[in-house]
Amino acid sequence: MGGLFGIGFATHPGSGHDLVMVVSHDGHGLFDTVTGEMVARNHHPDEEDAVPDGVADLSCPGLGPVAGSRVRIAELFGGGLHTTTEDGWTLEVVAPAWPHERVLLSRDGGLPHAGPHEEQWWHIYHAHHSELRTAGFSPSGETIAVATSSDLALWARRAEQGSH
Repeated sequence: MGGLFGIGFATHPGSGHDLVMVVSHDGHGLFDTVTGEMVARNHHPDEEDAVPDGVADLSCPGLGPVAGSRVRIAELFGGGLHTTTEDGWTLEVVAPAWPHERVLLSRDGGLPHAGPHEEQWWHIYHAHHSELRTAGFSPSGETIAVATSSDLALWARRAEQGSH
């Protein structure tokens, strides 16, 4: 998907699955992060809603099952996603060989990492072909998203039961 500006999360009112909204040159798309299914698409959003820069909370109108609400977008010009989860996961963006950014996932509290690589922390993404737009967790903590100017990578999990 070329020309990606940013992404945001919503929750499907029926299934409870995380949904990711993608804002790009080609319009807006809404995807189920568990199934990968495209839930809704708008190829031609109204000009004032095409990108979220025109509103203070950096949001765009929801699509499909989240129509009538607004979805906050972490994107090229601002905003951000969650970098921690309630059950102790942390996501960090580092640039040891700038401008090639890397995304790290950890359970050891983040930098500096206390535990061994691939036991307490993992290098999960290397943005070397496209510009990183955003990386983070959904509000539920069940999805990790890494968005670049050309790609969207998603990892889904179920939060550990009984953790708060």
